[in-house]
Amino acid sequence: MDNLNVSSFTSLDPFILKDRLILLIPNIVGALVVFIIGYIVYRVLSAPLKAILEKSGIESGLIKIIDGIFKVLISIFTLVMMIGQLGINVGAALAGIGVVGIAIGFASQDVLSNIIAGFFIFLDRPFRVGDYITHDNRYGCIEEITIRITRIRTQENAYVIIPNRKIINDVVIDHSANGNTRVVVKVNIAYSESIILARAAILKEVTFIKHILKNPAPDVVVQELGESGVTLLVRVWIDTPSREMDMYFKTTEAVKKALEEARIEISSPNLQIHVDSIDNDVIDKLRSLRNR
Repeated sequence: MDNLNVSSFTSLDPFILKDRLILLIPNIVGALVVFIIGYIVYRVLSAPLKAILEKSGIESGLIKIIDGIFKVLISIFTLVMMIGQLGINVGAALAGIGVVGIAIGFASQDVLSNIIAGFFIFLDRPFRVGDYITHDNRYGCIEEITIRITRIRTQENAYVIIPNRKIINDVVIDHSANGNTRVVVKVNIAYSESIILARAAILKEVTFIKHILKNPAPDVVVQELGESGVTLLVRVWIDTPSREMDMYFKTTEAVKKALEEARIEISSPNLQIHVDSIDNDVIDKLRSLRNR
């Protein structure tokens, strides 16, 4: 059947209009049949596609995205076929859609780069929902990963929304990747103090902290001999990263308490000045200032 166009309906004669509508009935029926076929194809193929993706170990979020893309492709193909059944010039319509698509692509480069980065996150799985991570000095739990953004809930119960393009290009520390998490607290003691006594006092105190594991056991090691004292690292283990910051604060407090009770001096940065000689003029001025 020849393509119908808008000029077919320019006449207001009811008899001519009726004839035109009768001529369109086969086209409308054909478009409806194409729509039904497209719907059935999606319903039949969607479930097996999801099953295959799930068996492949792909994240559920990515499965939803792939299913959505599949649905959009089927819908576009069905729509094009329906337009063709109605006698509209499909080639011109597709050309117009292509021009609009190119314009939208140039206008939304950042969005597209975030979407591509989202696919890489789902495929590479550098982290998962529920993991505790540090990104750009922000520590928190990953609450949601979408195709465009990653949402993190911080310890202050604030949400940080990070574009996927940024988080995939930055350094991310995943505290949940290997099970148990080690918490490290740094403290300096004076050179005159005993490392052995300081270690014993600290280990005795940290054993009273709830949620610190006995295996691996806490330990205290010497990190360095600094300018103002001996730097010790107090290392304890916990079974879940969700308590990491809380355990850091409690361990720090326990270390301070242990050293105070053991009368071990906690050193602080200090500056010593050694004077080899002083001119007599300076001594005379100091004496004059003292006598005022």
